[in-house]
Amino acid sequence: MEVKRVAVIGAGLMGHGITQVCAQVGKYEVNMQDIEERFIDNGMKMINESLKRFVNKGILTAKESEEALGRIHPTLDLKEAVQNVDLIIEAVTENPIIKKAVLAEVGRYASTHAIVASNTSSISITDIGAATDRPEKTCGMHFFNPPQLMRLVEIIRGLKTSDATIDSVKQISIKLGKEPVIVRKDTPGFIVNRTLIPTINEAVYLAAEGVAEPEDIDKACELGLNWPMGPLKLLDYIGIDTFVSITEVIMTETGDQKFRPNNLLKQMQQANLLGRKSGRGFYDWTRKDQ
Repeated sequence: MEVKRVAVIGAGLMGHGITQVCAQVGKYEVNMQDIEERFIDNGMKMINESLKRFVNKGILTAKESEEALGRIHPTLDLKEAVQNVDLIIEAVTENPIIKKAVLAEVGRYASTHAIVASNTSSISITDIGAATDRPEKTCGMHFFNPPQLMRLVEIIRGLKTSDATIDSVKQISIKLGKEPVIVRKDTPGFIVNRTLIPTINEAVYLAAEGVAEPEDIDKACELGLNWPMGPLKLLDYIGIDTFVSITEVIMTETGDQKFRPNNLLKQMQQANLLGRKSGRGFYDWTRKDQ
């Protein structure tokens, strides 16, 4: 299927980055929708800042940056966002009830040929597909943070997802400059989070038990395991609240206690120590040296 126009639902941490990639790399016309003007404004601000960094580094020209911005069309109207597009990428908060409610509404307005792809990092694609009017045209399209830089996309098949949908989303991902992997079975957490979450959680246990300082835990993983970023710093980038939501979904779906989030994470969430987005988590992001 030829894709000319894309809608991204959600202008937040992931949504604005996915929007930028679609406009900048894919050269698609992109409708970016959210429920409040302040979310749209913040998303556009982050896109502008990211494009400026690319221009300053010589990755983009000023003209290419302006052209990418010209392909982005922010809106508060969901119907307007999805009714004439070929691909809809849902990037709302990692909550099954909210996602299914949004996608049920999307299904009422979208063209019959449109593919619906969820950027969920843990929620069942089969369950999400059942909330739409097109489970055969619904799949997971899980980008990684930040989407502008991370090359991986997990493409997840739901129980009713068609081969044609998977093939189309794979080709779209390649056009976006990504390296797609196909998750053939709809399993909680897919590939990366199923592997990563217990590892990050164990690093939190080390910090909570006072075994080592967060900086040294991260340094050990960076130098000893050749990780580009330590698990606790990565957790601050993901967001403590997002991580807790992901772990709870996977734990509920699998029944496996190894995914249970450490209590320290719950306390940090209650204290609004969410990581980079709130200014503090395991690190103080208000400091200029971070």
